[in-house]
Amino acid sequence: MTAKNLLAARFAADRARLESVAYRMLGSRSEAEDAVQEVWLRLDRADPDTIGNISGWLTTVVARICLDMLRARRSRREESFEVLPGEAIEIDRSLSVPPASPEDEIAMADSVGLAMLAVLEALDPAERVAFVLHDMFAVPFEDIASVIGRSHDATRQLASRARRRVQGTKPDGEIDRARRREIVDAFIAASRGGDFSALLSLLAPDVVLRGDDAAIRLGGRPEVRGATAVAEFFNGRAATARPALVDGTVEVAVVPGGRLLFVLRLDIADGQIAGIEAIAEANSLAGLEVEILED
Repeated sequence: MTAKNLLAARFAADRARLESVAYRMLGSRSEAEDAVQEVWLRLDRADPDTIGNISGWLTTVVARICLDMLRARRSRREESFEVLPGEAIEIDRSLSVPPASPEDEIAMADSVGLAMLAVLEALDPAERVAFVLHDMFAVPFEDIASVIGRSHDATRQLASRARRRVQGTKPDGEIDRARRREIVDAFIAASRGGDFSALLSLLAPDVVLRGDDAAIRLGGRPEVRGATAVAEFFNGRAATARPALVDGTVEVAVVPGGRLLFVLRLDIADGQIAGIEAIAEANSLAGLEVEILED
């Protein structure tokens, strides 16, 4: 059997699993099929000698395709993904499965649960990918991080945030964006103004601050634990911090001279900041959609 034939055989063996992954990310059997067909096209063009773990490679590629589809869907503010003119995906019909019937859609939805699909649909694209890959398919965070372009810790936090949403214990910011904006604005104001008492009131007693390697090189620390220590770290240090939409969620962006230096992703629960992730790695920032908001 040639190397190409071996890849085709492995793809056929993994196809049902790939469709299951794609369906849980996209919520549509037809879209999942399109995503998996695109995986086949990329596999067919790939050099077999460059692929070590074929199943891992297939999972990574389908996840990246689904993430792109989710982001495109979100950016166009549509309820379902549609391929734009000039972006049509070439489908190899010899490998296609029959079009999904209403009964097929119901059966696929039942395998996940309609309630679960409704919750997943409300998640941020990166959160959805992190949660589905880790909690449903046991993909390690290290592998997921490379898919979504985040650090290991940021990926873990995304999955944790999504997990709370799925379990019904949503962080405050996901319930009410206005309330999250109030907390973010208060955090920036207290930090900038050196209001230590206000900072303490905003932070959960067991809050944890973590930074990636680039954030550490900028003067951060690998980890700071506890409200007092975290408040001391931020006290008087937010001169160039601004509220920002980061992948659709209100967070903190640090923009000296108008240049994005790093992002603080806040984990908010029960009205307090329970976790802060400082993201400064260039590749991670490039994977974020950041819109600076008015103070």
